[in-house]
Amino acid sequence: MRIELLRERSDLGVISATTLRSLGVSNPWRRCTSDGPWQRMYPGVVLLHNGPPTPDQHLTAALLRAGPGAAVTGAEACRRHGLPARGRELHLLSPTTIRGTGPLIIERATPMPPSTDVGGFPVVSAARAVVDACRQLRSPDEATALIAAAVQRGRCTVEGLRAEARTNRYGTNLVRTVLADLGRTESIAERDARRLSRRIRLTTPHWNVTITDADGHPIGRPDAWFDDVALAWEIDSRAFHYGPRDYERTLARNTRYATAGILVVQTLPTRLHTHPDQVASELRRAHQAAAARPRPPVQIADPKQTPQTRSKPETERSETNPP
Repeated sequence: MRIELLRERSDLGVISATTLRSLGVSNPWRRCTSDGPWQRMYPGVVLLHNGPPTPDQHLTAALLRAGPGAAVTGAEACRRHGLPARGRELHLLSPTTIRGTGPLIIERATPMPPSTDVGGFPVVSAARAVVDACRQLRSPDEATALIAAAVQRGRCTVEGLRAEARTNRYGTNLVRTVLADLGRTESIAERDARRLSRRIRLTTPHWNVTITDADGHPIGRPDAWFDDVALAWEIDSRAFHYGPRDYERTLARNTRYATAGILVVQTLPTRLHTHPDQVASELRRAHQAAAARPRPPVQIADPKQTPQTRSKPETERSETNPP
C-alpha cells in the first residue's frame, strides 16, 4: 500500500486502525514498534510517523479515539480560547462511553454541550472549558487566575461560569468556592477597611461617594474618602480588576486624582487582612501629608451623603471610577 494514499486518508497523519485495515494493512501494530515507521497514539489510533507528534496531531488522535461528535473541553479548550490554562491533560466530551488512557480524559456528556470550530477543532464554550479545567485543579490560586483571565479578557461572564457550575456540579466545589469568594470580595475588603479606619481613629471617611471638582465635574469614586484633607483610599483587587482595560482605567483615575490635587492610597484587599499594621501606618502618613498641604477645591457630589453611604453597585465594582 502506498504511503501517499494512507496519508491522503489520514487527518494530519493520524488514522484509525480500522481505516488502515480497510486499505489493506492487515496488522498496523507491527509497524508501531519502537524502531518502526509508525506509532500507536491511543487504542485503535495510529500516527503515520515515529517522530514527536504536534499538539494538533495529539488532539486529532484524541478526538478520533473519543469518536464522532466529541468536543474539546478543559485546559486545552481554554488554550484554544486564548486563556492561560496550565493543565497538561486532554479532556474531551463524548456522546458515547469510551475510556481515555494516560493524560487523555474522555467524559460522557448527555446531552452534549454546544461546540464551535476553533482552528479546525470542535471546542466547547469558554465558560464550560474553564469550569472543566478547574475540575482538574487543586489550587484555589490557579483556579482564581484562570477565572479572572477568562472574565477580564471577555471570553465569558461570572454569571455564565456560575450557570455552568450549577449545571455540572460533579467536581466543581473549587470553582464554585472561587466564584462565591468573588462575590464576597468587595464586602470583605470594605469590612476590613472600616475596622482599620476605626482602629486608627482617623476622621471617619465617606464610603463610595463621588468626588467632583469645583465646577461639578466627576473626578472619582474612591472606596473611602477623608473629606477634611481630600484623601482618597482605593482598595484595588489585583486578581479581578487588573486586566488591560481595568489597568488603563486605574491609570486614568489616578491621573484625575493627581490633576485635582487629591492624594490617594492604594491597598490590596489581602494586605488589609495579612498586614493591617503596615496599611494603618501608610494611611496615617498619607493623612498627615494631605493635612500638611492646602486642601484642593474638591467636594462630595451630594453633600447629603453620609459617612455610612451604601456600597458601590455591582456595575461599578469592576470600574471603580467614572471614565
